[in-house]
Amino acid sequence: MNKKKRFPLILVVLVLFLQGLIGITAQAADDFTVNADAGFAIDADSGKVFFNQNGDTPKGIASITKTITAYLVLDAIKQQKITWEQEVPISEYAEKLSTVPDLSNVTLVRGQKYTVRDLFEAMIVESANACAVALAELVAGNEHTFVDQMRAQLVKWNINDATIINASGLSNVFLEDQIYPGTQKDDENLMSARDVAIVAQHLIKDFPEILEVSKIKEKTFAPNTSHPDDMKNVNVMLFDGPNHKDGVDGLKTGTTDLAGACFVGTIQKDGRRVITVILNALDQDNDNEARYVETNKLMDYCLTNWSQQDVTTAGQTPTDQPELAVTEGAQKSVALAMEKPVKLWVRKDMDPTNLTFKTTLDQSLLDNDTIIAPVFKNEKIGTVTVSLTQDTLGYVQTNEGAETNLITKQAVEKANTFEMIWQKTTDLFADIWQKTTNLFA
Repeated sequence: MNKKKRFPLILVVLVLFLQGLIGITAQAADDFTVNADAGFAIDADSGKVFFNQNGDTPKGIASITKTITAYLVLDAIKQQKITWEQEVPISEYAEKLSTVPDLSNVTLVRGQKYTVRDLFEAMIVESANACAVALAELVAGNEHTFVDQMRAQLVKWNINDATIINASGLSNVFLEDQIYPGTQKDDENLMSARDVAIVAQHLIKDFPEILEVSKIKEKTFAPNTSHPDDMKNVNVMLFDGPNHKDGVDGLKTGTTDLAGACFVGTIQKDGRRVITVILNALDQDNDNEARYVETNKLMDYCLTNWSQQDVTTAGQTPTDQPELAVTEGAQKSVALAMEKPVKLWVRKDMDPTNLTFKTTLDQSLLDNDTIIAPVFKNEKIGTVTVSLTQDTLGYVQTNEGAETNLITKQAVEKANTFEMIWQKTTDLFADIWQKTTNLFA
């Protein structure tokens, strides 16, 4: 065969291959799932949801509970109610809980000296349940009062569908006579995967120092006491192995019979941070690292398929509010524009030009949805929220989203006396004509 005839054929085959590859990528982005009861993923900074699989149904979270406990402890330190080096008294309850077989713990002994830092690191690295109890008792006086504070904090974050009954995440089965009043013997903490992501987002944003603790691989707990313990982080993604991932620096595991194998993870890569949630990895019986396998897949999915892009330009007119009526102005309307460009997270299979605009006008500046002249150029009169029409995932919280100021594109001077009389006359006749038309319609 003549080479000149073969070359175009090769190009055609190559083009078809690339088109097929693109189609496969787009389909993978749309059809991706995790082998778990629930999965969820967000951009830590903006709160953009990248993935939601059954993420709005409350489920067992086990020791992921300790992310809420950690937040309240760090907040108490910030408010100078306690300090990192403060000695923590160990109650009989915490001491007894620390020796219960088969529970994640370090041994606590009354009379020994433990600092807030000691217990906090053990709670995060070793998932030490008794340490969570001891810290709760220090902050609130007792665990039940601390639970009330946990619940109040969740309400502040607009989380209203969670069930929180202790500071550790254990089943009530292990707490004997210490269970929260009104709860049942086998009750556990429940939250949706979305709720878990919201807690993790607040924890990382408000107290980024948590990541310095959650990435500790190994450390000796309370080396100067009678019962030191060698701790090793249960997050295998920090260590060399099949599920190691560069950039992972947290956050918290959780395991009970009800919750299954759970993990809220976070990774920082290429200047962005992603938070992922896996609740009850379904292959745990066959692979004790199943939660990390699914987390690894979910992190790769987010990092590969979602990218941030400029979707509008400064000065662009929002389609839902291109102009605004002007009262007593030299002209009857003023054109509107977006003050700054808007960036959106765009999945590979979505069209970044197919946008939805939602304009919110500042009613304090208006009179019956009109602005009174004079109007100044670049005057802010509201905001514009921009989203991809194809994107139904939204943001993890209702107060998040990509927006910019809505401004006027030019100035409108106040009308002179003759112009105002003419406007009112023409408006009057227009009103009469409309009423007459309606009368004989």
